[in-house]
Amino acid sequence: MDSSIFAILSDIPDYLITMAPYLHFVSFGLLILAGFNLPISEDVVMIVSGSIAATVVPENTFIILIGCFLGAYISDIFVYCVGRYFLSWVIRHKRMAKIIPVKKIKTMEQYFSKYGEKTLFFGRFIPFGFRNAVFMTSGVLGMKFHHFLIIDFLALCATTSILFTLGYKFGGNYQVVIDFANKFYFILFPALILLIVLFIRKFMKHHRENIQE
Repeated sequence: MDSSIFAILSDIPDYLITMAPYLHFVSFGLLILAGFNLPISEDVVMIVSGSIAATVVPENTFIILIGCFLGAYISDIFVYCVGRYFLSWVIRHKRMAKIIPVKKIKTMEQYFSKYGEKTLFFGRFIPFGFRNAVFMTSGVLGMKFHHFLIIDFLALCATTSILFTLGYKFGGNYQVVIDFANKFYFILFPALILLIVLFIRKFMKHHRENIQE
């Protein structure tokens, strides 16, 4: 990859701040590019987007949030389709094959065989390049498209809400959030979702018991 591209990617926070008036388009585009396995951190884009929305263009907060969500969602769908319909073609082309995380896909196949579609939901919370492998493996294994759309939509609602809100609340101190997320994200957020699920199950059980009484 061209060194000038690497320079832009490494300065994503500064780039987003510079493009604040058009941030909804920029964040959308960057998250789409993440689907091509470029070194673009979805977490960083969403956290910094939330921070800029709070400190620079608060009037655009909602549209920036929507831009982040749609960019990530369309990117996920693109990677799923590559895995399901085009993987064999991509692998035959040496330059294209370099962007395919083959080893990670094989690892994900083992998780899918053991945990099924839960792998997609919880896999979306794992950064460091594992997300694209999860999405692509979903396609390779032939997960039903509507199942993928629903599960990924629910998981993305959680990750987008959490990351964007953290960036928004911390404002200009977004780097603190990024450092924290890099260390604890893969533990904290799945645990948070698990707690929410357990709370809902407990609430529903209590509700059923009250109805029976």
